[in-house]
Amino acid sequence: MSLWWEEGLRFRCLGCGRCCRGEPGAIFFTPEEGRRVAAYLGISDSELQRKVTLSWGPPSFRERPNGDCIFYDAGTSRCSIYPVRPSQCRSFPFWPEVLESPASWEAYAARCPGMNEGPLLSPAEITEWVCRAESWTRQEGSYGEKM
Repeated sequence: MSLWWEEGLRFRCLGCGRCCRGEPGAIFFTPEEGRRVAAYLGISDSELQRKVTLSWGPPSFRERPNGDCIFYDAGTSRCSIYPVRPSQCRSFPFWPEVLESPASWEAYAARCPGMNEGPLLSPAEITEWVCRAESWTRQEGSYGEKM
């Protein structure tokens, strides 16, 4: 089967935070990622759970009423936990729904200035990112582990 992106795609994360805001959705994280975020913030795992984690289903960071991630800093227009952001965030824009078609890619690229810019990633590199993105969607069972 031929992939529309078989020649590769250009992407460089600019850390602009545009993928962190305005669109509601779950921001899942593994127990290990939660521990890294808590340590980065200088708070306990239980405080992270209490302050920013939704209590239903797999652990997910809360969002603000406007759909922004709780860690999006409007003052700097950046992710406030960028160095320790979860795999779900790290793998954007190489999510299956974004790579579904050239039209889908371009629709997301209209909001993300790093898409279609930067180094050309090979199909193998893109596939590796897709596998990482798919891994956080399949790990729901492991998310139930206590932090």
